[in-house]
Amino acid sequence: MNWQQACELPYYNGTDLGANYTPAATTFKLWAPTAVAVSVELFATGTDAEPGAHHLGAHHLAWERDGVWSLQLPGDWKNTYYLYHLQFHDGRTTDAVDPYARSAGANGQRAMVLDLDAAAPEGWAEDKRPVIPAHARSVWEVHVADFSADEHSGVPAAWRGKFMGFVPADTTLDGDGVHPTCLNYLKDLGISHVQLQPIFDYETVDETRPDGGYNWGYDPQNYNVPEGSFATDPFHGEVRVRECRAMVAALHRAGLGVVMDVVYNHTYHSDSNLERTVPGYWNRRWPNGQMTNGSGCGCDLASERPMVRKYIVDSVLYWATTYHIDGFRFDLMALEDADTMNAIRAALDALPGGQDILLYGEPWQGGGTNLEGGARPADKRALDVLSDRIGFFCDDTRDCIKGNVFDAANAGYVNGAPQHGYEVLHSIGAWRGGQHGYWPRQAGQVVQYISAHDNLTLWDKLAAVGRRLDYDAPDAELLAQNRLAAGIYLTCQGLPFLQAGEEWGRTKHGDHNSYKGPLETNKLDWTRAHRPEFAALTAFYRGMLAIRRTCPRIAGAYGEPEPFILALPGWLIGFVPESADPARPVAVYYNPERTRQWATLPHGSWRKLSDGVHAGANLFGPIFRDALELPPVSVTVLVGE
Repeated sequence: MNWQQACELPYYNGTDLGANYTPAATTFKLWAPTAVAVSVELFATGTDAEPGAHHLGAHHLAWERDGVWSLQLPGDWKNTYYLYHLQFHDGRTTDAVDPYARSAGANGQRAMVLDLDAAAPEGWAEDKRPVIPAHARSVWEVHVADFSADEHSGVPAAWRGKFMGFVPADTTLDGDGVHPTCLNYLKDLGISHVQLQPIFDYETVDETRPDGGYNWGYDPQNYNVPEGSFATDPFHGEVRVRECRAMVAALHRAGLGVVMDVVYNHTYHSDSNLERTVPGYWNRRWPNGQMTNGSGCGCDLASERPMVRKYIVDSVLYWATTYHIDGFRFDLMALEDADTMNAIRAALDALPGGQDILLYGEPWQGGGTNLEGGARPADKRALDVLSDRIGFFCDDTRDCIKGNVFDAANAGYVNGAPQHGYEVLHSIGAWRGGQHGYWPRQAGQVVQYISAHDNLTLWDKLAAVGRRLDYDAPDAELLAQNRLAAGIYLTCQGLPFLQAGEEWGRTKHGDHNSYKGPLETNKLDWTRAHRPEFAALTAFYRGMLAIRRTCPRIAGAYGEPEPFILALPGWLIGFVPESADPARPVAVYYNPERTRQWATLPHGSWRKLSDGVHAGANLFGPIFRDALELPPVSVTVLVGE
């Protein structure tokens, strides 16, 4: 199917695709314009291996309009499982899980008729998104299983590694009542949003077995269904929905927003449920008919096609409204076209409070693709047409601070290559001067980070450059480099982002791509988090986050210009952010050298919020005028008196 043929298929503008439940009847609707017949097969269970499994019959759908087949089935069909059976002109037949399925049985092989009201945790109707000022936003990325799987996490054993691992509010290390873990820990860290690696139903974990494997989840199967391996019961589809919502509600009660990592750039299988419903429509292809491989998975979704775009927008809105999600992070966002990303932003903005829902992604692809009809990829080169409230991860900031991620030994500004200070200078103002050929219009578009789930953890990268082989040793030099790296991106304008555990030197012992496990490598080590040297590193992060909230102009969240750069010798960097309160100016200094360095101060009297080891919202130490000695490998933050 080529671009012209795809665009000639009828467009359906309704909002009722899927299985729409009431106690009196369920209405099934499927967009399948090239099918000649569609029926729905009903089942008592999600798999044939479960007790009580049997077929409940088949019913034909009728052609309605605009490519949609429809059936209203009288009776109460709550928690019934179903598949669509489709026939085509050439005699082919397929069975497909409903692309608009709201829940599913084990391993997502059958959709489930869901009563959303019955699948709500206690108090769900009162759940509200927290109100978080733009300058106070920061994102902490974690995988659901990693968060609480540690046997020392204090989470009940049945909930470890599950959605419910986020629910207990008072967990401590081995239940000692002293050292906070999980949600109890997050409440005090100072981040504002938790970004969850994919929580929709994905392919490569066997939900029917407790030891069914591990995966990061970038292998989408059912986009609107929560992942069953994160539920305490994957066999009953309502459980995963209820427990996913319970997780969101618990994070909201703690004052934290929830960002969902979404993978609308590809399907795991080329023979996906989407492709089975309208063969040839959903995926991009080269002129020879082969699917494009910009995702590295050989089956890119064609977001520029009208019903693909509608599906993605509908799915994002479904998660935002049904699960109260506070933000969306797009995997390989440059495989989406810019118009689709703008359509998502506009649809979110139309929701009550929707303008506060975050939207950002990776402005790159994994390989070549074939966008049709003149569509532009949503990469850095499309910033002129993308909404200025669609953000992007800044790999330039990441690499200049710590070194290139694709060369383990390559150093950056903080760990042996201070000449990268030229790039760090541009990072401070969120690259708004177009130095690398792209022009952010707002500082908030730039996601400032130095580590994420991909590539080495920050600690392992610093260890690789420093040729340290013992990842568990609290090496003083690496701790100083870690503090400086964090101090830089936490004082840059933009949206700060960190990988869970970065703040306590998280290690995967040199594994740069642990996407399929083991869990032992990936899980958060809550014992390490409370080792004194690493706990002191966490305290520094907590203090820098507090400084950022206390000094809102640092973030550049309200349209402030780039900071005023101070003239300093060598590779020292100093700057003064624009301030609406001239009586309380802020000055920030970076020293990447291994020796103490003198720096001149702006006119006036100054006291410290950070000395490179300690940081916080309260002033400490003596008053400084004219000049200040900067500690080696440090970030210093001063406030004028």
